[in-house]
Amino acid sequence: MSLISKLKVEFSAVQQGTNDFGGPDFEPLLRKVLDFADGTGLAQADILFMDERSVASATNDDIDLAGALSNAFGATFTAAEIVGIIIDSDVANTTTLTIGVAGTNPWVTMWAATGDGIKVFPGGVFLNFSRDASGLGAVAGGASDVLRVANGSGASATYRIAVLARSA
Repeated sequence: MSLISKLKVEFSAVQQGTNDFGGPDFEPLLRKVLDFADGTGLAQADILFMDERSVASATNDDIDLAGALSNAFGATFTAAEIVGIIIDSDVANTTTLTIGVAGTNPWVTMWAATGDGIKVFPGGVFLNFSRDASGLGAVAGGASDVLRVANGSGASATYRIAVLARSA
């Protein structure tokens, strides 16, 4: 089984009015494309986990990145390094998700400090990818392998997650 993956991000806007770039319209474009070949080194990834998940009101979805998940083909997903993460909060959610480090055996390498996190509001998206040889950071099964998705109080929340990783 092999994995070829690509991340495409594009932000565009049209802002009208006099500006330093001339003309009445300012049309900025920020575009980034990251290609990943199959493998376990620089600019490579060889395993993928994607799922749509729900988390009850005021509870956590603790995602074990090393050995507790199955990929789309039923094989065990065991990450040694995380290369990219996308969290897509459903637009129908009424609560805010907090992605980060807390609980038992947290995966902390992507965060600046233990206890850090980021809020993903209803209809919002969080993503972080790295083509670096170390990716976003190592995963150590049983020691630092849990990504927490915490839901606020008031209602259950649905989200989609993609984790691109290296097996070694």
